[in-house]
Amino acid sequence: MKIKKNIAISESGFIFNPTTGDSFSTNPIGFEIIHLLKEDKNKEEIKQTILSRYAVDESTFEKDFYDFSTLLQNSQIAEE
Repeated sequence: MKIKKNIAISESGFIFNPTTGDSFSTNPIGFEIIHLLKEDKNKEEIKQTILSRYAVDESTFEKDFYDFSTLLQNSQIAEE
């Protein structure tokens, strides 16, 4: 999955999609995941980064990553 190139992301986690005019805010972990996706990291690399930096177990990460990635795709922020 990749973040679309036209998506604007501020340092505070504010996301703007100029194609749809939609804007979103994300928490620090979501912000970090978006930046890792922009760096072309794959799911496994993202998982290892998040598990090493935050107090989260693997099954929680899997569920939350699935939900977040689905939201990004449905909001036209990311694509496969």
